[in-house]
Amino acid sequence: MHVLIISATAQEISPFVQHHPGTEVLITGVTVPATIFSLHQKLSQQHYDFIIQAGIAGAFTDEFPLSQVTLVSTDRFADTGAMEADGYKDVYDMKLADANIYPYREGWLDNNTPMIHTVDLPKVKAITINTIHEEKAYNDILHSKYNVDIESMEGAAFHYCCLQQKVSFLQLRAISNYVGERKKEKWKLKESIVNLNKALDKIVHTLNH
Repeated sequence: MHVLIISATAQEISPFVQHHPGTEVLITGVTVPATIFSLHQKLSQQHYDFIIQAGIAGAFTDEFPLSQVTLVSTDRFADTGAMEADGYKDVYDMKLADANIYPYREGWLDNNTPMIHTVDLPKVKAITINTIHEEKAYNDILHSKYNVDIESMEGAAFHYCCLQQKVSFLQLRAISNYVGERKKEKWKLKESIVNLNKALDKIVHTLNH
């Protein structure tokens, strides 16, 4: 099976790369535009049977302990809209886009890859944002509006590309911090990366055997 591993930064998947030097890896860079451009460019040059995105994320609640690895079942772009006097409205609320044109379902980008049901990790709903906010009120608005578990800066871009190209995929996210916490001494970055790479190693082994 031809597998591609992608991550926003080299640090997040460094342990895996060290132990699997032959596996094809793409470091996309952080943010939505970088992810879409890098992955689209890669997929225009080469076909893959399976793509895994591995990275860290922030959780909206303490339902998941720090360093827990999760599997994203659905993701969406969560800050393409307008903050108005009566609250945040996305492009679908403003009737600027159709929330059900492929690959969207009510604005969500679902992962229907069969393997998502067999991997023994918590399944989560995610949002993808361009700006990380420390302000609790803003984070509460997004959490309440979309009823999600975690946030990242690349996940929905990854889902979008894979769905458009009809490639099987999984998005792995380890919880390094809670949303709004910007004091990195309170994060569990090292532990999250260790656990993330253990989970990644296990999934790749399953795919190759």
